[in-house]
Amino acid sequence: MSLKYSILGLLHYRDMHGYQLKKTIENHFGHMWSINYGQIYPNLKKLKDEDLVTMIEEENQGEKGPSRKMYAITDKGRRVFLEWLGSLPERNMLLRDPFLMRFVFFGFGERARSIEIVEDQISLYNSQLKKRRENLEHLQHHDVYVRLMAELGVRMNEMFLEWLERSCKEIQASLKE
Repeated sequence: MSLKYSILGLLHYRDMHGYQLKKTIENHFGHMWSINYGQIYPNLKKLKDEDLVTMIEEENQGEKGPSRKMYAITDKGRRVFLEWLGSLPERNMLLRDPFLMRFVFFGFGERARSIEIVEDQISLYNSQLKKRRENLEHLQHHDVYVRLMAELGVRMNEMFLEWLERSCKEIQASLKE
């Protein structure tokens, strides 16, 4: 998914600064991809250079630290976003997860260690599932597309947890063989 268009889409809702964009992406799209500040700010600069967003510095009232840079989508940004929105998406289903890339090679390592790593992932996905269910609860009366995406996040999380738990059992059983 292109971060450029995600940022433009989010700025349709309201003006935001980089931290708000990152948190919104994590909260609503964390099941699709992860993001860091090193990706957000260069993209915001590029969007500004392309006149797709504007930036206004706001002073932190009563707070220490630098002023915040608030970004807003421009009319040109809306047009570019709508062109992208109306185009056909990529045809491949991509699941990019560093854990899964590692998992496929666990057969070369120590099985006991692979169980520890899988158990850690189970713990991680249990905590993420709790957050995603809370997020879905907040989005029940939101835009139908946003709500459906949140539902997908919960379902994918549940499915992945089920797979992790079954995988852990199978790996443990293979240790006894």
